[in-house]
Amino acid sequence: MAGRTAVITGGSRGIGRAAALSMAEAGAGVAIIYSGNETAAEDTRRAAENFSVPAKAYKCDVSDFNAVKETCDKIVEDFGRADILVNNAGIIRDGLVLRMPEEDFDAVVGVSLKGAFNMIRHLSRTLIKSPCGRIINVSSVSGLVGNPGQANYSAAKAGMIGMTKTVARELAGRGVTCNAIAPGFIKTDMTSDVSGELIDKVVPLKRMGAAEEVAALAVFLASDSAAYITGEVIRIDGGMCI
Repeated sequence: MAGRTAVITGGSRGIGRAAALSMAEAGAGVAIIYSGNETAAEDTRRAAENFSVPAKAYKCDVSDFNAVKETCDKIVEDFGRADILVNNAGIIRDGLVLRMPEEDFDAVVGVSLKGAFNMIRHLSRTLIKSPCGRIINVSSVSGLVGNPGQANYSAAKAGMIGMTKTVARELAGRGVTCNAIAPGFIKTDMTSDVSGELIDKVVPLKRMGAAEEVAALAVFLASDSAAYITGEVIRIDGGMCI
């Protein structure tokens, strides 16, 4: 992927950080979008630069349509191109639907689903110009099967799957692929309170996945080897949703 540019939202920690570093290791420059943790973002940026690729960090609320436009314009100005978009940004505000505050629903859908739309909307013209345009949406198995206490998160992640298939159809004629990854339990800050007992019960492989395993799948989908794959949703869940 030498000479290409990958844009990763939620790129400072967890799956986003792993994706940024894996893309950098494969030779792509990386634009890391983060929401608040500047220290983590700068650490990821420096780590990416160790692979001798350009790397920059951009603070942006991806749920803000206009802020995303400004950030995308700056990325294209800085890098001269954008070839790969990884929509990874997401938050959780868990709670049963009968007690869920409206603001918790709006916040989760705003970051995960609207954020992905905003990024695609403002980078699509640039991706179309690339000879290897790729969009990779990080959804979740919660968007496939639902999960009690996560009506907002499940709705957002299910929406990402529908959007993935639609965008894949819309941009296929322009040579841009769009696929989704649906992780199960991945070892990140977001899953730090998940018990080993639960993992043993619901995951046939009886372990959490590593962020690097998800990142490896993202790199594959961004590579020339996946140029004929589009509109797919690939689970990486240790067999949880077999």
